[in-house]
Amino acid sequence: MPKYLFAALLAALCARPAGAEVNVEKAWVRATVPAQNVTGAYMRITSTKPARLVGVRSPRAGMAEIHEMKMLGEVMSMAAVEALDLPAGKAVDLQPGGYHLMLMDLKAPAKAGDNFPITLIIEGADGKRQERDIKATVQPIGYSPDGKAAGGHMH
Repeated sequence: MPKYLFAALLAALCARPAGAEVNVEKAWVRATVPAQNVTGAYMRITSTKPARLVGVRSPRAGMAEIHEMKMLGEVMSMAAVEALDLPAGKAVDLQPGGYHLMLMDLKAPAKAGDNFPITLIIEGADGKRQERDIKATVQPIGYSPDGKAAGGHMH
């Protein structure tokens, strides 16, 4: 009988639903000038299951937050958000002028060409959290992923 109990337990463990698979593409960080201690990180995140981006950190920054930038009338507003929904199968773009990651209290300048390590904290619909380590490429000031000159707010 113990042999059957072990097999049943093993089957139950294998049948548990896995957490969402999170794919991160086009991750980049804007370069900084020497006295600048804050920058932004941008990327495309796609989750296979409903999830939320609930946190971020980097060994190169003293503090990191999820931010949203939007226009309120003719005034640009930026504020930290607690979480960012990641709908199943839908790409969520973090980009200049919208949702992005703020990397603050930088320990050293972000130089074009560097790799910038970032850890994303993802929470599934079941409340379980997983961490996803990525390396974002530091792009020069003025870089725009669509090839156009970057304008407006620079983080």
